[in-house]
Amino acid sequence: MFRVVIPARYASTRLPGKPLLQVAGKPMLQWVHDAALKAGAAEVIVATDDERIVARAREFGAQVALTAAAHESGTDRIAEVVRQRGWNENAVVVNLQADEPLMPPALVAQVAQVAQQHDAAIATLASPIENIAALLDPHCVKVVTDANGCALYFSRAPIPWGRDTAPTDLASQSSYVGARRHIGLYAYTVGALKRLTALPVGRLEQLEKLEQLRALEHGIQIRVADAVVEPGPDINTPQDLVRVAQILERLREPTK
Repeated sequence: MFRVVIPARYASTRLPGKPLLQVAGKPMLQWVHDAALKAGAAEVIVATDDERIVARAREFGAQVALTAAAHESGTDRIAEVVRQRGWNENAVVVNLQADEPLMPPALVAQVAQVAQQHDAAIATLASPIENIAALLDPHCVKVVTDANGCALYFSRAPIPWGRDTAPTDLASQSSYVGARRHIGLYAYTVGALKRLTALPVGRLEQLEKLEQLRALEHGIQIRVADAVVEPGPDINTPQDLVRVAQILERLREPTK
């Protein structure tokens, strides 16, 4: 059994009111909520500090937790929900972002299963990087793991970088074997989530602007599994919104 909490923030510099924007006939948040339900979660909760999101989420039947406005991250918002609900320390909760309408339900279920099967404090997913552009893109977060599948490091830099095997033509779109892209989907035990959000921001987290590095800096293991399917793109810009809407419209079209 696992639960999903969807942190949903109204404020966004590039896309104000992002969770409520219409995407292929439904609010973005509703697509995400539907995916969580299809994943088999025992409970799905939208966590927000905005009454507009509360009202709209309740209209499509979502459970909603009203949280404080001062949270700096979605993880902090989820931790408040965990405390509100008094969930068991060993219970598993999945952090599913509200701007991921193309997140496959299979991955939501998988990340929870990884946490449960490996008795992991935190679990997440990764997939192979297949071109040089992604390897060099600082928005594409890379991860390297140890022999047991636990994260050694996450970075915006191209890691690992082979001394003798790294590509010489950096403009090339040819494949680069060995690098993995981190998929920003997490499952935590309640106890680990409470501990993580009580820790101070670390030096590496501050440098890379990657919250998961706080866990590594403080010795909390993160189990990383290969994603069973590739997720679709998330939404950060107006161009992303158009592209994702087109994908969802195609998926809704009846097969001939």
